[in-house]
Amino acid sequence: MSQPAPAREGTDPIFGNGTVHSRDQHRCLAAAYDPVTLPRLAAAGVGPGWHCLEVGAGGGSIARWLAGRVAPGGSVLATDLDPRDLVPGPGLEVAALDVARDQLPEAAYDLVVARLVLQHVPTRDAILHKLVRALKPGGLLQIDEIDASYEPPLLTPDAEAEALYVRFLRAKTAALRAAGGDPHWGRKVPAALREAGLTAIDIHLHIGVRHAQDPGLGLQLNHTRNLRDRLTERGMTQEDLDRVGRLMQDPSFRAASSVLYSVQGRRPGRERS
Repeated sequence: MSQPAPAREGTDPIFGNGTVHSRDQHRCLAAAYDPVTLPRLAAAGVGPGWHCLEVGAGGGSIARWLAGRVAPGGSVLATDLDPRDLVPGPGLEVAALDVARDQLPEAAYDLVVARLVLQHVPTRDAILHKLVRALKPGGLLQIDEIDASYEPPLLTPDAEAEALYVRFLRAKTAALRAAGGDPHWGRKVPAALREAGLTAIDIHLHIGVRHAQDPGLGLQLNHTRNLRDRLTERGMTQEDLDRVGRLMQDPSFRAASSVLYSVQGRRPGRERS
């Protein structure tokens, strides 16, 4: 099967795909957050015969898990603005999708899932309504998003290193906001799902400790390279990025993670049998 082309030529997402940096990012994302996302989906009863949509599937770890879970009789459509890092397989279809612009079928899916996607899209509230309409009555929407407003350093070699890490976090937040994102949106997801018409809102929070072996900190380290140009536009020098990268690889370094909000809601209507 030929690989779908990107959904919109000329689009400049904050995190592109098809690079060594994107593949490392997908690896870190899966290692850091699949242990939260996948048990949530399993506990919700995702199983044989479900028809699922993932928006912003990235490297495809969630979609691959879903494809194994919904067999036999189910299906998974994994979409991304640029799906080149996604591989189709049994029960797993891949498609290019610009969720902000492209249409979705109505009442087509038992499950729609999006992780760390909508915070980057300025029209996120309108997109939520679109995702709700794509659910069958009784269908489940799961949105996993972070709130990066609280992720302080806890153990650093000295005050200068602590200040450098804080400056890196602030530069990244500024870069994400400049691109139309809201890195604090995680805390707003429950109310946004209710506003979009979902019921049975279920909220799970996850926070951890970042250290040199933590994939969440590996993700931060990836961003020193993946977002280099955007970070230098926000005042970080290459020397700063090299120094904060070394700091994050220091075995003694510790920091609080951002808060991951995993939020589920159901479209009103007949529940699945």
